[in-house]
Amino acid sequence: MPHTKTGLLISPDLFFTSKVTGTAQALGLRVEAFDNITMAATRLASEDVACVLFDLSAPRASITDLFAALPASTPIRVIAFGSHVNVELLAAAQAAGAEVMPRSQFASTLPDILKRQLGAS
Repeated sequence: MPHTKTGLLISPDLFFTSKVTGTAQALGLRVEAFDNITMAATRLASEDVACVLFDLSAPRASITDLFAALPASTPIRVIAFGSHVNVELLAAAQAAGAEVMPRSQFASTLPDILKRQLGAS
């Protein structure tokens, strides 16, 4: 089996985490879930990590902290999602360099996002 890319999900929402990891598994892809950046820090430095899916509602994580934790040597795509009513948080994530979308759009296009970011054929 060829070496595959891994996605990291940072979200405290266990129900939503199950949806994301289950969708990835059904597509034959790999997404590892963490509820905060500190727990994900070691994995962020791994060469197989292609993207971070970041839940902007995570109370113990900020987009600024996430970008500070990313390795400078390896480009990792960040896709941030959150409530459509939290315009300032979405704008701050976009300004930091993340691809941003409302949570509903993220959920409805999840299979396509995973295929695009993790290289499913």
